[in-house]
Amino acid sequence: MRPFPAESLRTQFPALERAKGFLFFDNAAGAQVPRAVIEAIDDHFIARGVQRGGPYRQSREVDAMIERARESVAILLNAPRASEIAFGMNATSFIRAISLAIGHDLSERQEIVVTELDHEANIATWLALERLGARIRWWRVRDDGLLYVEDLEPLVGQATRIVACPLAANSTGTIVDVTRVSALARRAGADTFVDAVHYGPHGPIDVQALGCDYLVCSGYKIFGPHMGFAWCRTEAIARLQTFREEFIPDAMPWKLEAGTFVYENVAGMDAAIRYLESIGTALGGGSSRRAAVEQALTSIREYEQTLSAALLEALAATPGATVYGITNRGSLDGRVPTVCFTNRTMAPAAIADGLAAREIGVRSGHMYSPRIMTRLGTMPDGAVRVSLVHYNTGEEIAQFWEALGEVLAS
Repeated sequence: MRPFPAESLRTQFPALERAKGFLFFDNAAGAQVPRAVIEAIDDHFIARGVQRGGPYRQSREVDAMIERARESVAILLNAPRASEIAFGMNATSFIRAISLAIGHDLSERQEIVVTELDHEANIATWLALERLGARIRWWRVRDDGLLYVEDLEPLVGQATRIVACPLAANSTGTIVDVTRVSALARRAGADTFVDAVHYGPHGPIDVQALGCDYLVCSGYKIFGPHMGFAWCRTEAIARLQTFREEFIPDAMPWKLEAGTFVYENVAGMDAAIRYLESIGTALGGGSSRRAAVEQALTSIREYEQTLSAALLEALAATPGATVYGITNRGSLDGRVPTVCFTNRTMAPAAIADGLAAREIGVRSGHMYSPRIMTRLGTMPDGAVRVSLVHYNTGEEIAQFWEALGEVLAS
């Protein structure tokens, strides 16, 4: 197997060069973008910075660009149809739009299952439906901070409308077995809504294999600009009433694309996916665009497991550190390289500040996931989160560990 070309790929990210040694260890809050993404946004503004839907060349080029990007996202997700992809501001706005539509379509199925492991965006939006008659059922984590599908089974039945869960937790990096979740929901006649925002840059996504009905992502986590996209199974979204102007077709993607979205960011998202495609092609997966993207993200997944192992080893050797989520080196396929930890000698914010003073960017607090942080006993201070992606290296982890030791000693 060819070695993963992390060092050569780093040269495609201008921010890494300009930062002069700064360690980007806060990628869960947003990854850096390759040069091709910047060029695509720049080209859009210069060559076709107009509104779509007009008869003139530049406007028609915007229409064509959007359709190319829709096809690229469909390839990224292995969606059956490009028309099942909708573009918008962010993942949260899509969760809200879909949850509101479902809230007005509960009928006899009034139960919604949510999990405390998730980002609050995929919890609060569903809790808000209680005023429309929804009944919330909680799929709780166990003491180890993990979700077990067998604990979900008694929660799902004839009254279940939808199960909402993450593909990976943005707090602890834990991966959820969505395929089993979807199968369980489907047997009961319920839908599954997946927040794939955090998992997006870390491995291949196949909505057909996952068996879910709705899935949302954020482009800026997947080496693209600030934007979001949603995939909706045609049969599922067709049943819902969404907000749209009278002249807008009641079909995907239009029924979820209210108003004008940011075209230049869609152009950048297309370039980000083509960047991944180029990695897969170079690694031998060029039989189709989907094969190339899948090869890239599979190779990224394998490489990032070495980063997870190195990061966990470093924290295991740090006096006073407690790591949350999966720490067993034999179970790294159950997590992504996002690690939350605390230290008994120093508050999380003080650790993050100390690392920032040493040119290392990490995050502290509840990570927009206060429920799981409360369950883990880290509130009110939360934890320190280190989140890596494929342009990070083992050498950077060694620098981080040395700096962390200095911070704790101070």
